[in-house]
Amino acid sequence: MNNFIISFKRFIRNKNTVTILGVMLVILILFLGYRYQINKAVSPISNIPVAAETIQPRTQITDDMIDYISVAPIVLQSNVIRLKASIVGKYSNYNTVIPEGSLFYKGVVVDEEDLPDSAFVDLEEGQIPYNFPVTMDSTYGNSIYPSNYIDIYMKALNEDGTLMVGKLIENVKVLAVKDSQGRHVFEDSSSSRTPATIIFGVTDELNILLRKASYMSSFSVVLFPVPHGVNGTTDVEGALEVSSQTLKDFINANTVPNDELTTNTNTDTDTTEGE
Repeated sequence: MNNFIISFKRFIRNKNTVTILGVMLVILILFLGYRYQINKAVSPISNIPVAAETIQPRTQITDDMIDYISVAPIVLQSNVIRLKASIVGKYSNYNTVIPEGSLFYKGVVVDEEDLPDSAFVDLEEGQIPYNFPVTMDSTYGNSIYPSNYIDIYMKALNEDGTLMVGKLIENVKVLAVKDSQGRHVFEDSSSSRTPATIIFGVTDELNILLRKASYMSSFSVVLFPVPHGVNGTTDVEGALEVSSQTLKDFINANTVPNDELTTNTNTDTDTTEGE
């Protein structure tokens, strides 16, 4: 027994032995730590909400639209919504279709008051929205999409009854296409909607010009869109502008200028005050 104790002490005091034991201990710790991390990463978390059906944009999410699955933690990013209470009663965002089986993400699910209209979100600085009436025929069988570029053409009869046709405004970017109920025509892939208006952004000057033209029924004025490009500014040469000075002059010559309206209003006001 004493010999065993003496041999063991010598074994422990041996530097090579200590080194080997130390290395084995480190390996054991690393193995156990690695195994713990792997188990932690792959052990599924239950009751994670997912879409039970395809949810179209601007749709209020109800309880029956939600299913639940178990998901490995490594799949759950920080923007994944894990609680049903943070989803039910809210809306899918205006630019998002949530596929069946998809997780719910922050930014995809929003409160009703935070739900923007995509047409106004995409307005450029200094522009105002213009509602341009269209039909299925004038949109070439519903073939004008948001982000397409179009030109606005004008047809009219001049004072002599001679037909005038030409491009009034060019390089107009379509922001939205809506039906008669104000719904976006292309946001819901599960239904067929008929276009009633195209929304685009224009400057104040072009807005007045278009509205003047639209009221000139006595000259049989008709405005209609003609597409010439698709998505992206690289497909378009030039800026949003009046294309035909002749048509612009015709419109202004047969309507009262804005500055004259302002002058007349001020004159009437001054006269009244004088009386």
